[in-house]
Amino acid sequence: MAEISENDPSPRPEPIRVAEEDLADLRARLDRVRLPEHETVPDAAQGIQLAQLAKLLTAWREHDWPARQEQWNAIPHYRAVLDGLGIAFWHVRSPEPNALPLILTHGWPGSILEFENVIGPLSDPVAHGGSARDAFHLVIPALPGFGFSDRPRERGWDPGRTARAWARLMTVLGYPRFGAHGGDWGAFVSTELARIVPERVAGLHLTMPVASPMPDDLLAPSPAEQRVLDRRTLHLTDGYGFGMQMSTRPQTLGYSLLDSPAGLAAWLGEKFAAYADNRPEIGGGVRISQQVDNIALYWLTGTGASSSRWYWEAMRWVPRSAEAENAQPVTVPTACSIFPADPWPAVRHWAERRYLDLRSWHELDRGGHFPGLEQPDLLVSEIREAFRHPRTGS
Repeated sequence: MAEISENDPSPRPEPIRVAEEDLADLRARLDRVRLPEHETVPDAAQGIQLAQLAKLLTAWREHDWPARQEQWNAIPHYRAVLDGLGIAFWHVRSPEPNALPLILTHGWPGSILEFENVIGPLSDPVAHGGSARDAFHLVIPALPGFGFSDRPRERGWDPGRTARAWARLMTVLGYPRFGAHGGDWGAFVSTELARIVPERVAGLHLTMPVASPMPDDLLAPSPAEQRVLDRRTLHLTDGYGFGMQMSTRPQTLGYSLLDSPAGLAAWLGEKFAAYADNRPEIGGGVRISQQVDNIALYWLTGTGASSSRWYWEAMRWVPRSAEAENAQPVTVPTACSIFPADPWPAVRHWAERRYLDLRSWHELDRGGHFPGLEQPDLLVSEIREAFRHPRTGS
């Protein structure tokens, strides 16, 4: 690893590398996994089902990390120290001279791998049947404590501090003006980035807008709004136990996630299944091979605990009400793409109270919480469309 310091924040190339002894250790652990008995219900009401986890573990035993590592290293991978923390990121410059810089931010249980399949079409649209006018220079950083970014050793790395680091990264890379895209926690970071440096953010694209209902919205919702409210309520009451654990006792959980590959696969794999659009006729959600890529990345970088602590930090930072969210308005041109299987949907007029220049609101017919993995072509189309107005300044 190249020596870098805050006094010289210039990005340095850093290929993705995992030692053979770490891979051998993983293989040994997978060979002696101890699993519980079968669940006592016929569905996933008690969590990830034994058959599903067994399928994941079988695929993981067959996973070829060195081959995937070689493919990922074909994408320029860098490291820079920002506010004292090493941040790893992909940086892909478009061959088009007028390309718009765009920073894409992932969430949990995802990673930069969520964007692997959109890099080519976004950075070189002509080579993928598109138009040069839709080209982007791409910056895809791993959140603090995720992937090959450093694991914070102090408190304070919340979405706000991360947004400030992203602004610094774009400065270091020579991009005074850029777009921002995010989903899940990436939506929080991207929203904050647009809020703190609006003069630099040409446009904002979100797949999970950070917007909540006001008390009056609960009094007489339309049928469509009631469905959104019901889905959010179901998520909070029956699907958010993981978030409560990570936002209150992440360290306790982290010991298991660092020590048991089966435990890590279950913890992440449950949400890859639960939050995706799994209908076979539209693609079947997040493929097992994609899930294993992401789970292996968490395991081999030892970030099960640090990514959990992100929730502890973030949940102490987020606005605590719709009123508090709306007191932090976003003025840059904003576009939202709402995928039907996302567990945390929103209503347009909620978002309009916070995103004051909401240019488009697309409610799509397929896809879930991980569009870059589930429906990459659709995500590419949505991002291209979202940034056509910001490019022209209209």
